[in-house]
Amino acid sequence: MHSVRTQRLAGALISVLALALAATGCGGSDSGGGTGGGGGTAKAAGTTAAADRVEPLADVPEPELPVTVDSADGTKVTVTSADRLVPLTGSLSEIVFTLGLGKHVVARDITATFEQAAKLPVVTRAHDVSAESVLSLRPTLVIAETTTGPPEAVDQIRDAGIPLLVVEPAKGLDDVGTRIETVARALGVDAAGDELSARTAERIAAVQKRIPAPGDGGKPRVAFLYLRGSASVYLLGGRDSGASSLLEAAGAVDAGKESGLDKDFTAITSEALAKAAPDAILLMSKGLESVGGPDGLVKIPGVAETPAGLDRRFVSVDDGVLLNYGPRTDQVLASLVDQLYPDGE
Repeated sequence: MHSVRTQRLAGALISVLALALAATGCGGSDSGGGTGGGGGTAKAAGTTAAADRVEPLADVPEPELPVTVDSADGTKVTVTSADRLVPLTGSLSEIVFTLGLGKHVVARDITATFEQAAKLPVVTRAHDVSAESVLSLRPTLVIAETTTGPPEAVDQIRDAGIPLLVVEPAKGLDDVGTRIETVARALGVDAAGDELSARTAERIAAVQKRIPAPGDGGKPRVAFLYLRGSASVYLLGGRDSGASSLLEAAGAVDAGKESGLDKDFTAITSEALAKAAPDAILLMSKGLESVGGPDGLVKIPGVAETPAGLDRRFVSVDDGVLLNYGPRTDQVLASLVDQLYPDGE
């Protein structure tokens, strides 16, 4: 859930949202949503099983090490072993497992909810890393993002002599291949990175071919809402919410961005929703559950008066994958397309 213009804003937003995620127990169980006039939500066909697992490459690569790579924090990192890996975000874990190196991962972030990682010990929650927990696992490489913190914990890991690679957070579809290749290079599996990047791009392109041409009403306007009812978090996504790239790839218009919301998120108001005038509303599945499902969603001020609220046109995607922009982006896009165009039009 992490796309903003500056690293400072990115860190603040991710921390707030992830804290709400942890506080409400909103992990990544799959509960895809569907749409339809007056029908609330329903699971999108063919997406449930895929959202629970990652699909590793067929051939398990053998790391060619040592390698020295550039880290996003301005340092150079030399990796001599990929035997014990600790990716500190769910998205990074997804990449490592899909590259075929999951057997070397010894810990996970709380957002790594896919089946293959579920039993690993959790060493970071809400981007709050436990340096002691990480170091106790004797990792040979730790992979973090520029928003990972607190800085003291990151410094403690690095000061202990553990190679620590920092990568930029994903902001959109253009980042998918870059992040895959960056992680693969650090693990000494460049060819696997190229293969996975190409596979992901091909699958995304295949999904986009299924998107129908805009009808007489033009492209659907979709608003992204970030909700955590029990934490009283009710936010409308703007230009930097992280959802714009995904919505545009699905042939839709980001209603929040188009209505002039230049920030990442803003508090939901009747006025803001009226200006956005969404035909559909995109939510994380646990966020929708946290407000009592479709019946609770329309009770949020302004929702019922939007075209989306009047038609009960709500689209939900699993929390653990929606904004990852990783190897399963094609599955996220497919779920979104299936729900936005249930009749293929």
